[in-house]
Amino acid sequence: MLLSPMLLFIDIDGTLIPFGSERPYPVHEPRFPLPQSAADQPLLTRADPALGVRLARLAAIGCELVWATTWMDDANDVVAPWLGLPPLPVVDWPDEGVEPPLGPRGLTWKTRTIVAWAAGRPFVWVDDEVTDTDRAWVAAHHPAPALLHRVDHRYGLTARDFDVMEEWITAGSGRRGSGPAVR
Repeated sequence: MLLSPMLLFIDIDGTLIPFGSERPYPVHEPRFPLPQSAADQPLLTRADPALGVRLARLAAIGCELVWATTWMDDANDVVAPWLGLPPLPVVDWPDEGVEPPLGPRGLTWKTRTIVAWAAGRPFVWVDDEVTDTDRAWVAAHHPAPALLHRVDHRYGLTARDFDVMEEWITAGSGRRGSGPAVR
């Protein structure tokens, strides 16, 4: 199997499903047949199914989409059908109760696992918890370019977020082997 040169790690809560805003959220209708398990996720209707089209476009220009979320396999059972996406690989987080090695203060709990999962490949990571500490840690510990893009949890992924990702991907940022280009 030929691997895509770049990975796109996708969080769900706060990234695809917005939360925490004072304004009411739109309620989206499903565009595709959904499994019964989707009915158990009342916040799923906040996720715009059109996001799936935008993510598929990024995949088409050279990214392998990967779930990087605590939803684990439920991301493929519930969220992928909602967005019209095929099943995606899922980052397997360390078991609960297993403490990762201590890192710098402010390092997001997902960072080390995502870098290990990327295994030296360029990547984009979209999440509402990304910090400058994560960016610095990735720049120091990951040999390939990486874009760690923080999403405002109140709005989830917006057209501007997609523009930033697409610009970075198409500019070749993820294809150069010249070392870290963490932004």
